[in-house]
Amino acid sequence: MDPELLSLPAPPRRERTAAVVLMVLTAVAAVWMAVALLAEARYALSPGRPVEVGDLTSLRPPPDLNDRYVRASGLLGTSGAIRYGRAAEGDSFRLAPVAGNPGLWVEIRVPEGFEGPRFVPPTTFAGRLVPFRKAGVRHARLLRAVQSETGVAVPDDAWLLVDGSSPRASRWAVALAALFAGFALWSVAGVARILSRVRDVTPDDEPEDGEPPEDESGNAPGRSPG
Repeated sequence: MDPELLSLPAPPRRERTAAVVLMVLTAVAAVWMAVALLAEARYALSPGRPVEVGDLTSLRPPPDLNDRYVRASGLLGTSGAIRYGRAAEGDSFRLAPVAGNPGLWVEIRVPEGFEGPRFVPPTTFAGRLVPFRKAGVRHARLLRAVQSETGVAVPDDAWLLVDGSSPRASRWAVALAALFAGFALWSVAGVARILSRVRDVTPDDEPEDGEPPEDESGNAPGRSPG
């Protein structure tokens, strides 16, 4: 045994364990966020021309309209309607059921400064049509908010029309999902690198007497590759 190696301090096992745990948690969280954004990222890659679905009052969306860009018309009801905002956005949002069709809800964006008692909701909409429970992470708590604030229970098979959400306007989800996937891969690679064992140097790896050691490229210092 080399006495100089024995005199070195022990490896920081506690710090290494903390780094591995932190990287694993980062990878798990990044994968969860990427999966949560997968539906919106897939919608962003769908055709950009809206499908005409007509009047929302009598619409019973078939499965092939899931995550499709549609254009429709209808009147919004007031039973169960709520108003809310999102962080870092000046505009507010309203969620209301379609009058005469409690199984279909519409989210509309109200520009900043136009919110008030005189605001008249639109009657034509164009946006993403998706089952309410599969709308994604941004709409995850709306079902609970509707019931807690108004006492109205949203049906389990209800659909949501996100007005103004075109595939082109949803491309941010693709970039964000790719970013989280990159975080996950980077964290997994870091864990594998930390936990990998260092290859021991064998006598066959040592340079012969009188020959300088080779660098990473296989060339000895001072010797040209030719």
